[in-house]
Amino acid sequence: MKKLTLTLLLSCFTVALFAQNSYLEIVRSTIKTEKKALIAEVMELSDAESIPFWEVYNEYDEKLYKLNTDYFSVVMDFADNFENMSDEKANEILNKALKNSIDEAKLQKTYSKKMTKAISPQKALRFFQAMNKIQVMIDAQMAAEIPLLESIE
Repeated sequence: MKKLTLTLLLSCFTVALFAQNSYLEIVRSTIKTEKKALIAEVMELSDAESIPFWEVYNEYDEKLYKLNTDYFSVVMDFADNFENMSDEKANEILNKALKNSIDEAKLQKTYSKKMTKAISPQKALRFFQAMNKIQVMIDAQMAAEIPLLESIE
C-alpha cells in the first residue's frame, strides 16, 4: 500500500513541478511524510535503535529537503528558459545541477558516518538503500516528464 501511495504522489509531483509553488510544497510535504512512513516500515528498528535513528534521520532529511529545494529551482530555471536557452544559461544550469549532485553525495557521506554511530552499519546501509530506491523513483518520474533540450545548432 505504501508503495502505491508513493507512486501516486510521484505522478502528482511532476505536475506540481510546473504548477504553482504552493501546490508543489503540498505535494513535497506529502511525499516527505510518506517517505518517512516507508523508511519506518523497512528499517525494522528496535526500541533502543529508534530514538537515535530518528534523530539522525530528521537532521539528514532536513538538509536533504534543502538540497532538493535547490535542485527544484534548477529544474524550474530549465523550464523557464527551455524555449530560448542561451549557451550561458545552459552552462549555468549544468554547473548548478552538478554542484547539487556533489553536495548530495557529501551529505550522504557525512550522514552515513552519523547513521553508523546511531545504528549498526548493516541497518545504516539498509537505510541508504531505501532512500536511494525512493530517490530513483522520483528521478525516473522527473526524467520521464522533463524533455531533453533540443539542439539549436
